[in-house]
Amino acid sequence: MSVPKALSTGEELFAQHCACYNLNPVRELQFHAGRKYRLDFAWGSRNIAVEIDGGTASGKSRHSKGKGYEEDCRKLNLAASLGWRVFRFTTAMVVSGEAIDTIREVLA
Repeated sequence: MSVPKALSTGEELFAQHCACYNLNPVRELQFHAGRKYRLDFAWGSRNIAVEIDGGTASGKSRHSKGKGYEEDCRKLNLAASLGWRVFRFTTAMVVSGEAIDTIREVLA
């Protein structure tokens, strides 16, 4: 039995923003059959995805240092090679509204 991943504040708030605008992304989309990589939010018919990188303000994020950053590079490079447009946002960018404003414009 595995312990569920803790919910990210930025991801949960972005999900609420999406719901307010009826954007309906798929969450945690596994985009490649041979890899366990997942995209936080995805609109598969458009090949548009969003990744929310939490913990960046404290400098303790796996997204901004060492092996975690390297794995993110691999994942996003694979997504790009498959035609995905991946937009990355920090929790602060979600809180300010920048993330949802950007995605609403991209999807319009």
